[in-house]
Amino acid sequence: MLCPLAALGQDEATPAFKTVDSIEARVQGCVTCHGQSGQGTNNGYFPRIAGKPAGYLFNQLVAFRDGTRKYAPMNYLVAYLPDPYLHEIAEHFAKQRPAFAAKDASVADAPTLARGKLIATAGDAARQVPACIACHGAGLTGMQPGIPGLVGLRPTYIVAQLTRWRVGDRHAADPDCMKRIATRLTETDVVAVAAWLSTQDAPKDASPESSNLVRMPLACGSQK
Repeated sequence: MLCPLAALGQDEATPAFKTVDSIEARVQGCVTCHGQSGQGTNNGYFPRIAGKPAGYLFNQLVAFRDGTRKYAPMNYLVAYLPDPYLHEIAEHFAKQRPAFAAKDASVADAPTLARGKLIATAGDAARQVPACIACHGAGLTGMQPGIPGLVGLRPTYIVAQLTRWRVGDRHAADPDCMKRIATRLTETDVVAVAAWLSTQDAPKDASPESSNLVRMPLACGSQK
């Protein structure tokens, strides 16, 4: 439970992040890389986390803490944080709605973007690859409680994460639907879908869609 400002004797004009027992102070380690409101950075490696479902963010924090998702700075940062603390962090960033950063100009050619659009919006039935929008939402803003939005992510980050799933470096709760999907994609497909996703305009409402298990093409442990 966070202490009220009055209990700490803080002046009302004191910025929240300077209030020692505020969530804004607690997440200063996060905002160094992910931006003050979780908007991400333009270097492609620190993703937007603002507005993603709290369940998804919590699952990732636990995975980093427990070592099932590996990235040394994140593993170190959350190594000793208890679940209630991680829930607070996840809920904080899930509520944020900062503006989306400007898109990078795509260097992909037309056939690559067309292939990426096909996978993202219709899937590839021959390879049993469902459309990205079937789970990540029509506006690519994610789905409650555990599926992240994809809009606003840089292509380098998307390629890196899909590749990690393909080679077994990243995992999710069983049944791991992303593992099944990623291993059916070729390297060319990964580049194509990442390129197309990164060209999409920011949605008017970045909120995740409500849970809809009936619509999902695969059973997904992240939605339990």
